Amino acid sequence: MSHDISFLEKLLDAAGPSGFEVRAARAWRAEAETFADDVQVDVTGNSFAVVNPGGSPRVMLAGHIDEIGLQITHIDDHGFIYIDEIGGWDPQVLVGQRVSIMGRGGDVTGVIGKKAIHLMTADDRIKASETKKLWVDVGAESNDEVAALGIRVGDPMVVLQSMVRLAGGRIASRAIDDRIGAFVVLEAIRMLSDDPPAACATAVATVQEEIGYTGGGARSSAYALEPDVAIAVDVTFSTDAPGVEKKELGDHKLGGGPVLSRGSAAHNEVFEMLAAVAEEEGIPYTVQASPKATRTDADGIFLTRSGVPTGLVSVPNRYMHSPNEVVSIEDLFHSAKLIAAFIRKLTPETDFTPR
Repeated sequence: MSHDISFLEKLLDAAGPSGFEVRAARAWRAEAETFADDVQVDVTGNSFAVVNPGGSPRVMLAGHIDEIGLQITHIDDHGFIYIDEIGGWDPQVLVGQRVSIMGRGGDVTGVIGKKAIHLMTADDRIKASETKKLWVDVGAESNDEVAALGIRVGDPMVVLQSMVRLAGGRIASRAIDDRIGAFVVLEAIRMLSDDPPAACATAVATVQEEIGYTGGGARSSAYALEPDVAIAVDVTFSTDAPGVEKKELGDHKLGGGPVLSRGSAAHNEVFEMLAAVAEEEGIPYTVQASPKATRTDADGIFLTRSGVPTGLVSVPNRYMHSPNEVVSIEDLFHSAKLIAAFIRKLTPETDFTPR
């Protein structure tokens, strides 16, 4: 089946590292305004799109719009720029990458530098790179030249990789974690917009998940919305790539459909309903155990106020937290279809209290 992913491509290509999500969030809201009943943004940067605002129960769908990136910590007298990580990077994949610095005068392209292998000692050659020992070179020869480009300490940057289409209905891009989650929750309410359900469905493009050790934007937006039920959408490890241990993570593959979490922040009654709906709709899915934490927005939502029954729908992803994450387009639309069908099942009498 062919799917229009032009909006997804625009969303993935927009730079938006944690704490600096404005561009991606604007693109998301612009799309939401084409069909949603109401579109808003809060002081933290979370974006909201609502279908059937007067409905019941209140459903929150959360997909985080931020991506991992880098931030300037120091600019030396020779114009070399030193960096720290926004979110969790494997520094080995940063070496030699091009970056786009989000300066106040516009985007500036740079390259990540490291001493050439010819100049390294034998010991240095076998050592893993560390981000604090890398630098960004924009071609400037002094601190003043860097400043003249509109760059200053604290400016964020992203790896300069745009979305590409691969064989087999797959795509590769930076920011798939979790721009695709923000995409899926918006697609889910788009599917509901022409024939609204009984429920009020609010899609939220949350911010600061990658650095949100206290719940990030998911927690503040859940507090404001007071949802009766919530579903977080994120990525999980696709275990169909070499060297990935299925005994630890389960059997999840690209094209295998959404992954439904059990345990931890994932409420069991919500899981059971999601699984039943998937089977009714003929949507393929797999199950993932989350015995301690999901490490997603679900962790920031499920204990908000007096508690929110929360489900977690994940998309299998290869090469997570790299400049070329890979997902199946079909998995994205299966996930949106599942969530839309789940919402249509809800009534004002739906009760997820375990008894």
